[in-house]
Amino acid sequence: MHLWQLLQHHHPMALILFGLIGLCVGSFLNVVVYRTPLMMWQQWLISSVQLLQSQSDIPSSLIEPIAKIVQPSPALSLSTPASHCPQCQSAVNWYHNIPIISWLALKGRCAYCQAPISIRYPLVEISCALLSMLVIHLLGVSVTSMAALLFVWILLALALIDFDSQFLPDKLTFPLAGLGLAVNSQGWFVTPSESIWGLLIGYLSLWSVVQLFYLFTKKQGMGQGDFKLLAALGAWLGAWMLPFIILLSSLLGSIIGIILLRKYGESRPFAFGPYLAIAGILALLYGNPLL
Repeated sequence: MHLWQLLQHHHPMALILFGLIGLCVGSFLNVVVYRTPLMMWQQWLISSVQLLQSQSDIPSSLIEPIAKIVQPSPALSLSTPASHCPQCQSAVNWYHNIPIISWLALKGRCAYCQAPISIRYPLVEISCALLSMLVIHLLGVSVTSMAALLFVWILLALALIDFDSQFLPDKLTFPLAGLGLAVNSQGWFVTPSESIWGLLIGYLSLWSVVQLFYLFTKKQGMGQGDFKLLAALGAWLGAWMLPFIILLSSLLGSIIGIILLRKYGESRPFAFGPYLAIAGILALLYGNPLL
């Protein structure tokens, strides 16, 4: 029997397989979450130097010291340099990268210098595995569930990146929006027209609120990455699901905001993307029954 058909008819086997796949994807997402903000900063620095160098009215003697600091930095990507310990710079062997098992075997420490390895790494791997299994449990093994897995994995990465750095990189939000339009061109989650309107309304709804907020307070209340993320969620789930997503994410964000206010005694900026991501996942898996 074809593997695809086998997984469709043997639910426990499908859950185990996609749980293992989720562990591996979670390990990769740890790299994405850690390196993407660093890659963004490096590109911004290089672009800033290039912009300065293009200005004829700025003496080169002022730019050269900055260029010497920025340009020698080795190019950073998701694959280079190879994984290494940030403390001792020792290369991480492949058998030290096995999800969960390696962290437990090393007792949460570097194999060479014994520097502690954050428990967040295995927690992300476990979370990704559990979410993957939940998607398969609810949607079964189908092309729709494969698309849903991509949706959940990208949202998990975006939530963690925004939580760490308050950035929602275009390199992830734009592909997420494009994938939403692509999968719904076949009507997998909503109709093509609902997907397009979801994209437009998702962006404009938060954009208009922020513009009104700035009009009255002269302060920026939200980053543009949140507009793009909500637009991507609208492309996947349609305009009718946006009120549920906004309500749930605002509720979660308000609770955390109140906790931070009580803890610090003053209002502080915090990332809204994680709550949009959580609401988006819940809307995909449970949105229609809840509505």
